[in-house]
Amino acid sequence: MQRPDWDEYFMDIAHVVSSRGNCLRRRVAAVIVKDRRIISTGYNGTPRGVVNCFEGGCSRCAGKGVSGSGLGECICSHAEENAITQAAYHGIAIREATLYSTCSPCLLCTKMIINGGIIEVVYEEEYAFNEQSRNLLQEAGVRYRRLRRQCDGNNFPSDASTP
Repeated sequence: MQRPDWDEYFMDIAHVVSSRGNCLRRRVAAVIVKDRRIISTGYNGTPRGVVNCFEGGCSRCAGKGVSGSGLGECICSHAEENAITQAAYHGIAIREATLYSTCSPCLLCTKMIINGGIIEVVYEEEYAFNEQSRNLLQEAGVRYRRLRRQCDGNNFPSDASTP
């Protein structure tokens, strides 16, 4: 019997969480873990009580702009942002937790990660992870690393995973 290691396990769960995303552009998810226990999840999409992105809630996402551009006009919340705010909404402390995300954090999410007290970020795909974000995480003492593995056509890891 082959079991996934903890990183693979939590990243697999993040991929399932991403299926709830309602953004037209991409589906991203984050899972916050403390003591090998999931304490919060989040996916990208419009804020609570707002028309879903895929139902026309975000005009920026419905447009033809280049990926990563016009982010200030997008009303969708990022997965990391939603995982952090969900924890706050329910009164769950995330201090000294690890955040697993299907994509690397942008600058705004990096600042939330630092201020939330998260001590490690594990991500799979590179997205808008610029040098400024990396430098801030390093300066704040937040570890980050990319989980590299082969994926099958369903965006889940194949049996031939690589470290």
